[in-house]
Amino acid sequence: MTDIRTNRQRAIAEMLREGPVRSQDDIAARLADAGFAVTQATVSRDLEQIGAVKVKRGGALGYSLPDQLGGSDWAAGRLQRIFAEWVHSVEPAGSIVVLKTPPGSAHLVGLALDQAKLPEIAGTIAGDDTLFIAVSNAADLNEVTENLRGLIRPY
Repeated sequence: MTDIRTNRQRAIAEMLREGPVRSQDDIAARLADAGFAVTQATVSRDLEQIGAVKVKRGGALGYSLPDQLGGSDWAAGRLQRIFAEWVHSVEPAGSIVVLKTPPGSAHLVGLALDQAKLPEIAGTIAGDDTLFIAVSNAADLNEVTENLRGLIRPY
């Protein structure tokens, strides 16, 4: 991820944490005020990549980050959808699990795994189309691999 994209996504996350943001146009305008040149399509991609979702709160629609929603059911459902759409393969390799994704998609899967906070996963490292998953010491590598393969089935 480029430094510009990283900084822009951090700025979006800060906006969402500060208070409700109703539309992508609002985000684009606030980013422009902060010195970022963006299009609505860029904002849309950034929102997807940081895991933001549109939710109804207090009778109004707005964007929220996953940690603002609470509840692990949402993260688990999102994980299932992301795996079904973006993961091509899951293979054990030594003491890690390696996932293959389409080019540019490994970070999406890694973010979803991190947000799901599965106890058997110590952490993830995402490249462009490959994701390394460090399995917790207490977890069985083969069991974790099979559980992750089970998420690939269509939802």
